Amino acid sequence: MKKTMLFIASIFLFTSCISTKSTIKNIDDNAPLPQLSKNNTFVLTEYSKDPKYGYDKDYPINVFYYSTRNETVNQERFLNALAGPKGQKITFVKIESCCPFPTKRSEMGAGFLDVYEVKWDGIKKPILLYMNIYEKGFLKVPVGFSLKKIN
Repeated sequence: MKKTMLFIASIFLFTSCISTKSTIKNIDDNAPLPQLSKNNTFVLTEYSKDPKYGYDKDYPINVFYYSTRNETVNQERFLNALAGPKGQKITFVKIESCCPFPTKRSEMGAGFLDVYEVKWDGIKKPILLYMNIYEKGFLKVPVGFSLKKIN
């Protein structure tokens, strides 16, 4: 009985933390699925002019994945296509999940953004990028990044 009550209380607490309206501003279900290069990275052709793109939780990089069983594959495909502003090799690590939002593309009815810390040689402070696996959007190179040179 105690376990059941605890379970019900935790579900109530979890669902009460999720807003019924998403604050994400750049979801676009009409965005095409990105193409893959020969080295299994996304082919990016556009540079974002919006300084919020990827840097703000309301403007995440929407890398959409059909099945969340392998939730990092599209995030890695996106990040592996990027380089520092002068072509430097970047490194990245997922540091947390945050910012719950409602979505129809999750069995729970909610999704979370993943926050990645990105670094390269010469950067003074790591960059934090917000990424969303649940929704679609046009993929662009964030401000301050360049495209990785393909050998």
